[in-house]
Amino acid sequence: MRHHNILASIVLAASAIAAPLSVQAADEHNVSLGYSAAGAPLAVHGYDPVSYFTDGKPMRGSDELTVVHDGAAYRFASAEHRDLFKANPARYAPQFGGYCAYGVSVGKKFDGDPMLWTIRDERLYLNLNPEIVAAFNKDVPGNIKKAEGKWQKIEHSAVKDL
Repeated sequence: MRHHNILASIVLAASAIAAPLSVQAADEHNVSLGYSAAGAPLAVHGYDPVSYFTDGKPMRGSDELTVVHDGAAYRFASAEHRDLFKANPARYAPQFGGYCAYGVSVGKKFDGDPMLWTIRDERLYLNLNPEIVAAFNKDVPGNIKKAEGKWQKIEHSAVKDL
């Protein structure tokens, strides 16, 4: 029954954000409304993905320090962070294109909140809301494994089609 309540929460939250998500760059990356100065949709809500690893917290990035990777613009808090990302984007970019990791584990693409994050096995995962974080944390390895399997099927699917 608890799983049903969590899925209901996901569906309700998704309905509130469905319109903004329809602007995804090929729906492979969770990008914010609006574009960066680089002309690409903004990833991770403008937060520096490297800061989670180096500073242990999300930090706002600067539009002057932007790298476009796979059609999404990533902002960085420092030139050092930008350079680390450029050298190895797969190491720092959030998993599942920045979508909610738990949502992906159930075959959906929901907004990944940059303030609700987990690093596991040197990979960054974002989630939708605190209730979903609690569900994700009950079985992090299992949820990641499920999400990896689902991601292969939904990565190139439009948000509205899931």
